[in-house]
Amino acid sequence: MMRRLVARAVLSAILLSGTAMSVQAAGTLKVSVDSNLNTLDPAKMKGGQEYVAAYLIFNGLTVIGHDMTVKPDLAERWERSDDLKTWTFRLRKGVKFHNGRELDAEDVVATIARIQDKATGSTARVNFEIVDSMKALDPLTVQFQLKSPYAGFAELFGERQARIVPRDAVDTLASKPVGTGPFEFVSFAPGDRIVLKRNANYFEPGLPKLDEVIVRILPESAAQVAALTTGELDLVWNLPLEAIDKVKGDPKLKIDSVPTSTWDGVIMNNTVKPFDDPRVRKAVAMALDKQAITQIALFGNGTPTHSPIPPSHPYYNKDLKIAKGDPAGAKKLLAEAGYPNGFEVTLHTPAGRATRERLGLAVRELLKPAGITVNVQRVPFDVFLKDIEGKAGFYIDGFFSRPTIDTSVYPWYHSRGSWNTALWSYSNPKMDTLLDGARQAKSEDEAKALYTQVQALAVEDSPGVIPYVINHINGLSAKVHGFHSHPMMFLDLRDVSVD
Repeated sequence: MMRRLVARAVLSAILLSGTAMSVQAAGTLKVSVDSNLNTLDPAKMKGGQEYVAAYLIFNGLTVIGHDMTVKPDLAERWERSDDLKTWTFRLRKGVKFHNGRELDAEDVVATIARIQDKATGSTARVNFEIVDSMKALDPLTVQFQLKSPYAGFAELFGERQARIVPRDAVDTLASKPVGTGPFEFVSFAPGDRIVLKRNANYFEPGLPKLDEVIVRILPESAAQVAALTTGELDLVWNLPLEAIDKVKGDPKLKIDSVPTSTWDGVIMNNTVKPFDDPRVRKAVAMALDKQAITQIALFGNGTPTHSPIPPSHPYYNKDLKIAKGDPAGAKKLLAEAGYPNGFEVTLHTPAGRATRERLGLAVRELLKPAGITVNVQRVPFDVFLKDIEGKAGFYIDGFFSRPTIDTSVYPWYHSRGSWNTALWSYSNPKMDTLLDGARQAKSEDEAKALYTQVQALAVEDSPGVIPYVINHINGLSAKVHGFHSHPMMFLDLRDVSVD
C-alpha cells in the first residue's frame, strides 16, 4: 500500500513538473519599449511604443504581412467593383472581443466613423476621407462606397490606428482596451509596464503560444541592454543601434533585423520664418550630406533616400541624386532669400531618441559651413509631443513604415494631409494634383510615373528633409523562438515561445 502511495506521489510530482515545464515553455515574454504609452486607444495612437500594444491587443480588417502584402485578418475575404469605388468585406464568423461579445459589421462601421470624426483627432483620418458612405449589409458584411477609385483601399485597414474596436466600449479604450487580438489587457502602470495575457478565444487555432506578455518601459538604452543581458528581459524592441555590437558579442543573445520605410526627418515649419521661404528650406536640404548623416545617426544601419518612398521600392526615383552636401550652393540660396550672413536658429530634438539626437547634432555641424548657426535643444519626449511637434519651427521627428505608398506619402505632402497639417504645413497645388492622381491610378506604370514626379517635386520644393530610411533591429534572448522582425515594426508575438 505504502509503495503504491509513494509511486502515486512520484507520478503526481512528475506530472506537475511536466505541466509546469509545459507552461514555462509557452511562457512569459518580457519585452521593453523606450518610452511611456500615452494612450491605449488605437485611433488616437501616435507613437511606435503605442503601436506595439495596438498590434498585440487589436486586429484590423486586413493585416500587412512580413512580405508587405495585404492579407485577411478580421475580414476573411473582400471584393471590389470594376470601377474600384465599391468595396465589400466579409468578416470571420465567431470572432469575439475580449469582453466576450462577438464582433459584427456595426463595430467596423463605428470604428471607421470614429476615425473620420475630427473630434477624435486620429492621424488616420486622412486615409478614410475617401469614404463616401459605409453600411453593414448584414452582421458579417460591411460595404464601403468611395468618392473616387482607389486600388489600395484594402491596405488602409492594415494601418496601425485602424484597429477594429467594440462600439460599446470606446469610452474606456485609452486605459482599459478591449480588442480581438492575440493578447488581452490585464493592467497598465504608466511609466512602468503593461501586462497582457493570452486570449484563449483567439481566432487563429493554436495561437498565441505565449501565456503572458509584459511590456516594460525603459527609456535608457543602457538599462534595456543590461536587463537583456541578465535575463530580466527577453526582447528589446527597436534595439538602440549603439547596442548592436554588444548584443552580437553575447552568445546568450541574438539580433534580428529587417529593412523598413521608417524614417527620421528634419522638420521645417513652412509657415514660420525663415522656413516660409522655399529658398531657405532648399538651402538647408542642399547643405546636408545624406550619406554622412546616415553613418552618423544610424551607424550605417539604413539607406539614404529622398522621401518616405524607400530605395527598395519599385516607385523609387533612381534618377534623383542623393544630396552630398553643397554649402556654397546653400550660401548662394540664402543670400537670394535675404540672409547673406546666414541666420541662427534653435533645433529641438526629442531626448532619449538616440538616432534623432545624433541626427540633430549632424545637422548642426553640416549647416555651419553654410552660415547657419544651429542651437540644439534636447526636450523630454512627453514635452516634445505636447509642445514641440506641430508647433516649433525647426525640429527632428520620426515616423514608422506605412502599409502603402499612398499612406506613406499623401499624409505628409498633400495640403490636406493629416501629418502635413500637423508638421510642416506645406502647400503646393501641383503636389496635390500628383497625389490625387496617384490615388486613382489604373495601372502600376501610371502610379510609378506620378510618384516619380512626387519625389522630384519634394526634392525641389523641400518642405522638409528626409535623409534616410532605417533598418528595424530587435535584440533577443537565445531562449526566444519563432520571432521575426516585421518591416512595419509591428511586434508580432503570435508564434513566439520562450524556453
